Amino acid sequence: MNPMNSMRGIARLAWIATAFALVVIVFGAFVRLSNAGLSCPDWPTCYGKITWPKHEADIATANAAFPDRPVESDKAWREQVHRFLAGGLILTTFALAYAVWRRRRDLQELVAVPFAAAVFILFQALLGMWTVTLKLKPVVVMGHLLGGMTTFALLAYTALRLTIPQIANPLFSSAEKDKFKRLTEIGIGLVAVQIALGGWTSSNYAALACGLDFPTCLGQWWPANMDFREAFVLWRGIGVNYEGGVLDGTARIAIQVVHRIGALLVFGYVALAVVQRAARHVETRPFAIAIGIALLLQVSLGIANVKLGLSLPIATAHNGVAAVLLLSLLALLVRVRRDALRRFSRWEKGSVRLANPGRTLHPSHPCRRRSTNTSN
Repeated sequence: MNPMNSMRGIARLAWIATAFALVVIVFGAFVRLSNAGLSCPDWPTCYGKITWPKHEADIATANAAFPDRPVESDKAWREQVHRFLAGGLILTTFALAYAVWRRRRDLQELVAVPFAAAVFILFQALLGMWTVTLKLKPVVVMGHLLGGMTTFALLAYTALRLTIPQIANPLFSSAEKDKFKRLTEIGIGLVAVQIALGGWTSSNYAALACGLDFPTCLGQWWPANMDFREAFVLWRGIGVNYEGGVLDGTARIAIQVVHRIGALLVFGYVALAVVQRAARHVETRPFAIAIGIALLLQVSLGIANVKLGLSLPIATAHNGVAAVLLLSLLALLVRVRRDALRRFSRWEKGSVRLANPGRTLHPSHPCRRRSTNTSN
């Protein structure tokens, strides 16, 4: 196989896995937000079936087997399809890890990233099981969301490293790249914390704790009697059904207010420290535009979530755009990196550089030798 075509094939597979992970994240949000997370009370089957009960006889049998959880056909298919999609993502991730391992000499340290995704996605499958068996325990639901985002980020980073070249302009100094890298990494960390807060808000059913009021909460900028201590207790008893939430109103309001403050901090930092700085340079300006658009869209969807009473399409999109914002920041991080993968490890200076097939071939490459012999 042509080595260049092999590398391009790995890049395509990485992007397919990334897109697949985004679909799983968005569909998982759709399942959670439509209150279908416990619509299949067992795991990995659904009422003992590979698919879900569809016919009247199957539904009657399922209801007899699970009297505490009658079949809701309009919800059960959502949970089980999400499981099928997650299974497909596991296979795709392992295929990518295998493909990268075969080219480990050329890809060097990047090999560890899809392998980390492959290991992480197995833990993610366990979190999916515990989400059902522990009856939507908030810390598990939040962990499941963070696990999905982490898997997505690892796959996206692999795809981006195989696609985006580093900045070649000598006027863009190493010190400037390092500063960009630090600022972007902080932005990614803040976005990750905000995603966690969003997962905690959703899993505790606190999205509408302030009603439809924004930017104030129940008519106040700082509501009285918010219970922050109870709001952020991560571990509670096992055996409790957390569907619908168990916290009282004061704790849910505290969660919602913290989530809003987090959104304000993330918006301010990413807009001023990342977008504004990246927009100054032609090499990073497209990334600044992408990050800015994703950031504005995400904030707008968050406000619309409150004002429109947690509309399912908007709330689902809010999760998807969070992943796109993360992807945009990762792309900038890859763009300003200082190291570069060599196209083939056995080549010296003058090799074809990754994501730039137009560079000169090494003299030992068979295509170069062929063209030399022909000219002689």
